[in-house]
Amino acid sequence: MTLTTASITASPTALSSVPSLADEVRADFPILHQEVNGKPLVYLDNAATSQKPQSVIDAMVHYYEADNANVHRGVHTLSGRATEAYEGARDKVASFINAASRDEIVFTRNASEAINLVAYAWGLSNLEKGDEILLSVMEHHSNLVPWQMIAQRTGAVLKHVPLTDAQDFDFSAYQQLLGNKTKLVAINHVSNTLGCINPVVEVVEAAHQYGAKVLIDACQSVPHMRVDVQAMGCDWLVASGHKMCGPTGAGFLYGKLDVLNAMPPFLGGGEMIQDVGLSQSTYAELPHKFEAGTPAICEAITLGAAVDYLNKIGIDRISEYEHQLTAYLYEQITQVPKVKLYGPKPQSDGTGRAAIATFTVEGVHAQDLSTFLDQSGIAIRSGHHCTQPLHHLLGVNSTARASLYFYNTPAEIDTFIAALKETIDFFGNIFK
Repeated sequence: MTLTTASITASPTALSSVPSLADEVRADFPILHQEVNGKPLVYLDNAATSQKPQSVIDAMVHYYEADNANVHRGVHTLSGRATEAYEGARDKVASFINAASRDEIVFTRNASEAINLVAYAWGLSNLEKGDEILLSVMEHHSNLVPWQMIAQRTGAVLKHVPLTDAQDFDFSAYQQLLGNKTKLVAINHVSNTLGCINPVVEVVEAAHQYGAKVLIDACQSVPHMRVDVQAMGCDWLVASGHKMCGPTGAGFLYGKLDVLNAMPPFLGGGEMIQDVGLSQSTYAELPHKFEAGTPAICEAITLGAAVDYLNKIGIDRISEYEHQLTAYLYEQITQVPKVKLYGPKPQSDGTGRAAIATFTVEGVHAQDLSTFLDQSGIAIRSGHHCTQPLHHLLGVNSTARASLYFYNTPAEIDTFIAALKETIDFFGNIFK
């Protein structure tokens, strides 16, 4: 099945009602200017990974063409340039999230590794039998499985914050779950499935009243909205570079200095040491204590280039534009018959949730839906989105998800909606 020419005509009303940020930046993204299955690519899988602007691609090429060398260990010119760029990227990330010190930023391969770092370096040293770890039912597997493993090893108890009737974070239930046994709260800032924006400032404040530490999974927030770790007050925050116009293989952990200083190393090896003997060693200062071995140098540098790019556009401008895209997407998709949406509804101006629409279609499996849309050049996600417990709670095995970023256009939403309607009609005719 393919779309007709009439199907892909964008709505003039939609185009005039939304700012033209996407029109300004789309030329920066080479991958967007191609056809898939003979149709212009409409990329709506940004919650899984974002596309990369030319400046980020150029930064990666430049490193390997001009500066490739190991960092911190050499006095020659190439090593000096590589080290300067690598540590410069740390400064950029620290500034982007308003960390109090560059030493509070630890580079990791991804957010999953960052969570595991906290789980093993802090969790094994601080959790005991009967201590309580508070998570939510909407967490990504990366913020569930490590804590399950730590609980099994320490005897800690896992508790989970439920959803409200509107399918967002139940803060009242959270307050009731908190207690003197609570040692850790680990929740996402924005759900990658429900799209809800959780009240992290209030979550942190409430947890700290009981002396509990708080980890925030910010993978779905850092690329889309202003995140200020000092204002948030969290003890740790994690994010993934590939969701913020950066490369795969680069993420970061933010941690308060005193908290990181009190944590033992996660991995042992080169770089994270100060002095090494045959029987014992002393460890390097932050942040290198947690960066054993040769790091992902090029990836970190390229992540710094991505931060530069986002800063050039302006994170507040990105957020404002995505609010309007969200409002338009929800206005259109709620008019499609047989579609059931998950997560809270946005406000009329698109605020109150992320630019993510997770849905099912009556009579059409999510994987079939995604496959048919791909035939029209439209990329969405299908499956459980690494939130199997949440899907079990919602009573579905699989959902479809369209997720937007600042380079998406209202016209692409129109194309997606037209293809969605055609796909539903197609399956409806088959099973008449």
